[in-house]
Amino acid sequence: MSLANVEKIPPFLETLGLTEEPLGSYFTDHRPDDGLAPAAMDLPTVEKERRNEIDWQAVFGNFSCALGHIWRARKKNLPACFSAEQFGCPGAAFWLGFNKPQVETIIHYVSTGIPDRMQGEHYCDSPDNLRRILEYIDPPAAAARYCVFKPLSLFAGDERPELVHFFTRPETLGGLHQLAAYVTSDPEVVVSPWSAACGSLVVWPRRYLAEGRLKAVLGGRDTSARKFFKTDELSFTVPMEMFTGMLTRFEGSFLKTKTWSLVRKKIDRSKKAWGEIKDD
Repeated sequence: MSLANVEKIPPFLETLGLTEEPLGSYFTDHRPDDGLAPAAMDLPTVEKERRNEIDWQAVFGNFSCALGHIWRARKKNLPACFSAEQFGCPGAAFWLGFNKPQVETIIHYVSTGIPDRMQGEHYCDSPDNLRRILEYIDPPAAAARYCVFKPLSLFAGDERPELVHFFTRPETLGGLHQLAAYVTSDPEVVVSPWSAACGSLVVWPRRYLAEGRLKAVLGGRDTSARKFFKTDELSFTVPMEMFTGMLTRFEGSFLKTKTWSLVRKKIDRSKKAWGEIKDD
């Protein structure tokens, strides 16, 4: 992997109490040979919807959550790969930058539904309000054919992630939150805007970067995707520049103080409570 201070990743993760390495994500025109991916589907665009050319039975029949594929990638130590042909669900196609604007059927599905046709998820109180929110978010277009997530140790040669994604519980999350402020001196560096779980991994961090703002994004609160997180686990995404700063400066931060050592004991107790490490 093309990354300065790569040798500091293991001690950095150990200091934070992380036994699972973060994922890196990037856009590329080269699909990984061993990548996990959703089944191929026809992309449901607004133009096709207006012409009544979308087979919604096929779309919902082949539905698979992007976080489910990312969960499998975490477990199997493999890449997860998405594209305009293999997106899993119309929501992910929008949030990953492969399809916009969002189609009206999905806008109704995510909000109040369609009477006698489709029950809604009720994540927004009306289609009009959700449409306005999605137009405001306006995801940056995918930068290449594929969006790939994979463990940092799988990056090789000149490959470099655009974003780094941690999946962790509150104690370690608190350390990452504080460290983000430490390396940026920005008291509002951590943000947690509304979106699907895949949107908090990709859209919001990329949008802030496009605006020239270095932000860490807290996510994983999407109820529909919670089954693909450990209990009490959330996501924490940082731009590569911020991650590099964390690696470079964590040894001079609060993470090396007695205060953090006390928190570190709580992290170990949490792992024992969840059966992730054994009692001495």
